Amino acid sequence: MATIPDLAKLRIDRDAPPPAVKRAFTRALWLVGATLVVGGGIALWLRRGSAVPVQVVTVAAGETAGVGGRGGPVGVVANGYVVARTKAAVSAKIPGRLAFLAVSEGSFVHQRDVIARLDNADYAAAVGEAEAQVASARATLIELEADRDQLRRDFARVRDLHSQNPNLVSQQEVEAADSRSRQGDARAGAQAARVEAAAAGVRLAQANFENTLIRAPFTGTVLRKEAEVGEVVAPSVGGGLTRGAVVTMADLSTLEVEVDVNEAYIARVRGAQPARITLDAYPDTSFRGRVRQVVPTADRQRATVQVKVAILDHDPRLLPEMGAKVEFLEEAAPLTVAGAVAPRRLMVPAAAIRSENGRAVVWIVRSGRLEKRDVDAGPVSGNLREIRSGLSGGELLLVGGVESPRAGQRVRVTPSPVSP
Repeated sequence: MATIPDLAKLRIDRDAPPPAVKRAFTRALWLVGATLVVGGGIALWLRRGSAVPVQVVTVAAGETAGVGGRGGPVGVVANGYVVARTKAAVSAKIPGRLAFLAVSEGSFVHQRDVIARLDNADYAAAVGEAEAQVASARATLIELEADRDQLRRDFARVRDLHSQNPNLVSQQEVEAADSRSRQGDARAGAQAARVEAAAAGVRLAQANFENTLIRAPFTGTVLRKEAEVGEVVAPSVGGGLTRGAVVTMADLSTLEVEVDVNEAYIARVRGAQPARITLDAYPDTSFRGRVRQVVPTADRQRATVQVKVAILDHDPRLLPEMGAKVEFLEEAAPLTVAGAVAPRRLMVPAAAIRSENGRAVVWIVRSGRLEKRDVDAGPVSGNLREIRSGLSGGELLLVGGVESPRAGQRVRVTPSPVSP
């Protein structure tokens, strides 16, 4: 007799996936993982192997790095500003309200030209009053001189009569006439002194009136207007709406450049030394200069010495307070004691020198890769530093493009290298 199966024990496991589905899912996971690993490896290889664009500068011996030898080798470089040797803030000698202003920015004025005028009606009236007092004093003087002359004649007549006949005129009358004559002289002399005093009063009133006219102290150009018509001006500012200077002017023919030279290099700068001046506004144009003065004192805080360089090439583009770079040129290479030419100095941008663990290092681009080298660098001079040892000239130094360079890193020089 056949056994009847127990249908109650039959079950269908709906949670377990079919074996084919499990195998397909496993293969998909392996493919995705392999793709991620391969893609990450390729990206890492591309990132490490790609060349990073950088900015470099070529080291040139005996001159400014990146700049041709125009005008001779460069000994020291310093930054400063264009200033006018003759410059003044023109103000009024007396306080008053500005009534007239004859100039504006850029106006060219000659010495003693009237720049501005204060309200001077009261000063003009004072001049008229003083002149009237002089006229009155002179009229009185004429009267007193006439009386004096009459008294002199009376005395002479009495004296002559007494000398001819003492009985007609007594000695007492002669003495009285002499006294009256002397008194007339004294009154006329006193009045003459009053006339002089009145004339001095006129000169004082005229000087006060002249002080209301603000004149140019020298021939030059107005740089700035410091006050407007209607404002109160005074020799010293008292606050509020009171102004000090009326205009600021300068003689643009006396422009020069003031630079601060690191005291470590000041021995290489001398009077009348030729120099090349480059303005920040016109970096492609240079102007001839010559050292006019080395200020005989140093700045203790900044460890610099100020040098004043006269500009030989006058140009309308040169304006006061412009930023400038001065390259002090060396006409001939210095000689050693034995008569041999001294080693040429290497000047590189300060940005090319980095500090690592207290050591000065530079990164050199060679065959498209970075190479670190220790150097002996001097102090900063006009954004440049002297390399005393470690470089021989002609190297490509890294100055930008990589914040954290590493040895062997691939780099690519940009078409426009950075110049100092």
